[in-house]
Amino acid sequence: MDEREFLAERFEEHRTHLRAVAYRMLGSLAEADDAVQESWLRLSRSEAGGIENLGGWLTTVVGRVCLDMLRSRTSRRETPLEERLPDPVVGPAAGPDPEHAALMADSVGLALLVVLESLTPAERLAFVLHDTFGVPFEEIAPIVGRSPAAARQLASRARRRVRGTAPSPERDPVRQRAVVDAFQAAARDGDFEALVAVLDPDVVLRADVGAVAGGLTEIHGAAGVAGQALAFRGSAGVAVPALVNGTAGIVSFEEGRPKSVLAFTIADGRIIEIDILADPARLAALDLSFPG
Repeated sequence: MDEREFLAERFEEHRTHLRAVAYRMLGSLAEADDAVQESWLRLSRSEAGGIENLGGWLTTVVGRVCLDMLRSRTSRRETPLEERLPDPVVGPAAGPDPEHAALMADSVGLALLVVLESLTPAERLAFVLHDTFGVPFEEIAPIVGRSPAAARQLASRARRRVRGTAPSPERDPVRQRAVVDAFQAAARDGDFEALVAVLDPDVVLRADVGAVAGGLTEIHGAAGVAGQALAFRGSAGVAVPALVNGTAGIVSFEEGRPKSVLAFTIADGRIIEIDILADPARLAALDLSFPG
């Protein structure tokens, strides 16, 4: 085995971790893969023999790559039509496969990713690297071009935003599925009152139908969300139970093609957030060939 092959083998040992970091940073599976590939290119061009802690080195490199990608994305995004939901990680209802389980470690539901989208790139990096992956502020500081104390403040601001906005969801998968099943049954039966009963009064529904069709829309309140569910129940297609970012969700199919992915955030026995990805182009890029 030559030196490059040995280096590639060592890199592969860290790929899953790096992809998890990049997914939390970017909310995009494709961009996460691009960031991981760029980190490999930077490693292959470096003097790898002098790197004492390869895992730590790669984590900071992929963080730096993601920061650049976030800053570029922020500078390009000018209209509401360019807003979008993060990519969901979808798997069978029976449980995630090992790859999905690694991505979902420490629970990174779509609701949290939506909140992370509201942070500045530097805040997001400081929060993700420190609070999720335990990277010291002394190592985060040079990535964001700040002092360690300033990097700590970035993470603190992000933490307050996350705690103040991101819901504290139900963790029990059986209770999650029971609430989602009740929602489905009420929508299928056209029972408005039953729908309202399973929805939190302040529930938020976000639907991403793609920029061409109108972008990201939001509906607030139980009555509005229940009305939307009833309006579309006749075109829901075949609903298959799934895990979406590690929690109970639904994938709907029409004539064998994926039509939407629904992610639910549940607290205190009621649905507090529903995130729907219905962008045909993005659905086509997801691997949804799993058994129900």
